[in-house]
Amino acid sequence: MARIVQKYGGSSVADADSIKRVARRVARTRSEGHEVIIVISAMGDTTDELMDLALQVSPRPKSRELDMLLTTGERQSAALLAMALSDLGVDAVSYTGSQAGVLTTPIHGNARIIDITPGRVEAAVQEGNVAIVAGFQGVAQSTKDVTTLGRGASDTTAVALAAALGADHCEIYSDVDGVFTADPRIVPAAQPITEISYEEMMEMAASGAKILHLRCVEYARRENVKVHVRSSFTDKPGTWVKALEEVQKGPNMEEAIITGVAHDRGEAKITIAGVPDRVGEAALIFTTIAEHDINIDMIVQNISRLSDVKTDISFTLPMTEGGRAIEALESIKDQVGFDELLYDDQIGKVSIVGVGMRSHPGVTATFFRALAGQDVNLQMISTSEIRISVVVGSDDVDDAVRAAHSAFGLDAEEEAVVHAGTGR
Repeated sequence: MARIVQKYGGSSVADADSIKRVARRVARTRSEGHEVIIVISAMGDTTDELMDLALQVSPRPKSRELDMLLTTGERQSAALLAMALSDLGVDAVSYTGSQAGVLTTPIHGNARIIDITPGRVEAAVQEGNVAIVAGFQGVAQSTKDVTTLGRGASDTTAVALAAALGADHCEIYSDVDGVFTADPRIVPAAQPITEISYEEMMEMAASGAKILHLRCVEYARRENVKVHVRSSFTDKPGTWVKALEEVQKGPNMEEAIITGVAHDRGEAKITIAGVPDRVGEAALIFTTIAEHDINIDMIVQNISRLSDVKTDISFTLPMTEGGRAIEALESIKDQVGFDELLYDDQIGKVSIVGVGMRSHPGVTATFFRALAGQDVNLQMISTSEIRISVVVGSDDVDDAVRAAHSAFGLDAEEEAVVHAGTGR
């Protein structure tokens, strides 16, 4: 008998029939003798609909009240799943994030998990119940206010619960049959990946692959929680995310250089033109950005197009943070002495990821040659030990992903299947 945490995304519980289907899967797992803890997302597009409703009522809703509103979506689906399980003869009890002991920082809209004290969940499981926890939410340890963990963070809730409860592994269910070598909506010939290391999955998630939340993978790696990514629509084997030394090599894995291609359309680029070429200016700029709790991704500094005694600094960040970043930078314009700010949200990031590139020369050349073959212009370049990322125009993203996927021999003969259409 194993203890398993299962997380179901919004597309898996989009309507009543979907919730009943999930209940049957949970009941089957329970009938096999396993202890089951469920983390569940809001139904379908409920979170977006609640956000739209809030904006109709108030153009700038207070973050505390917004969290109170948005967390109702997960509570709704958790209660409905408990009802569906009860009709199947399975005892189940639902909990909010705070009732489950998810303690967070007090930052509304993007709180981080500090600790989990899952006493009530543990007791429910010991009594033979299926415990259902509303994902994406918790309670601030300092203020006791309800908080949300950021979009897609039900994955993180599930992994954190799995670690706190000593689960054998954590299953993440969505509408695709696991992790693929690229988004099958863009590359129909994308291949399913049987096993992938934490490091590669972190790079894929950070580069835009939406199948797993980045903080979920970081948490899994830190706590050594094995994650099984599967579809709630099929019984296909899915993808295991685990430590690199535990990843099994298939017959052709020794030759594999690139594990996958990821893309992200949710970034924007800010260029600070005409920054005086003095020590400390970059430090002041990025300290200001950090003080506004804005994450940045890629950074490039060049000699200014305006003067040879000035520099231009460009960086990318989430598109949703663009307005706040511009406002923050404008507040220090006189102090820094830069000339102007340029903002561009018509970009996309395309990345290739794979531990094989550590020992294979020519990966960069192959990647760039493939993009050149599609007339894709590169605006920025960034690398890590197992990743190469480029910023391209938004209209070039799909062509760039397909070109890179083909260039590294990742195309499969059969088309991948997407069952619902969101990736979660």
